[in-house]
Amino acid sequence: MLNIIVCIKQVPMVSELPWDSKTGTLKRELAEGMMDPASRRALEAALQIKENQGAHICAVTMGPAMAQEILHQAKALGADVGVLLTDKRMAGADTFLTSHILARFIQREYENFDLVLCGSQTSDSETAQVGPQLAEELNIPAIGYVSQIRAKENSVEAQRHVDDFFEILNMDLPGLITIDLSAYKPRYLALEGVEKAFENPDIRIIDAKKLGLDDSFNALKDSPTRIIDVFSPTTQNENRVLKGAVKKVVDQLFDEYGKVIGSAMGKDLKTHEHDEV
Repeated sequence: MLNIIVCIKQVPMVSELPWDSKTGTLKRELAEGMMDPASRRALEAALQIKENQGAHICAVTMGPAMAQEILHQAKALGADVGVLLTDKRMAGADTFLTSHILARFIQREYENFDLVLCGSQTSDSETAQVGPQLAEELNIPAIGYVSQIRAKENSVEAQRHVDDFFEILNMDLPGLITIDLSAYKPRYLALEGVEKAFENPDIRIIDAKKLGLDDSFNALKDSPTRIIDVFSPTTQNENRVLKGAVKKVVDQLFDEYGKVIGSAMGKDLKTHEHDEV
């Protein structure tokens, strides 16, 4: 039976993300949260392995206290254990320190793990960095953007779609896999699963001290990533009405915007006058 760790993340459900302009981090406590779509697919991959050949699934997330919601959801779907890594000193971690903290947890609490599953990228940042960085921290092999997994006794066979062809890779365990966003369609949460999850609703909560992090550790200050600015893009539309006879309007359109239109179409456009010459 495989010991699988699934790294999941709670992300805001809103399109206008509440940013802290001073720190460049999300104000996660102000937005309603949900399980990241890529994380749902990583969890689904683990659940299918469990159904097909048996596995113990630990779902772990790092975030504020409200992130317990997605751990209860993971348990309702079929995860065996839910773990929340939370501490003010861990808040504001970039991908480098996030992977460091996750690795510290795995090394201390799940030393005999077989497989780590992550989403390929999260919807709130889309860096696609935590999975590879976590593999580096754990010193294990990794395969990214996987669409199908066949687990064996001491290895896995992974299939992925790259540059219009399929790759089939074999990897010895322990190892890490990130799941492509197009793979492993998540299942619906059944009432039976919710009832089962709340028979044992406990979520393990681990802080910086329990992880053995140094007393001076401060993720926001220690993170090597520096965010220069955060802003929401705005669109400015400028409308212009061309009047006159059809031929005159068409000629004017091509004279003024021909290069832009041609560039977008990948063609060298010419006016009617040029076509007639």
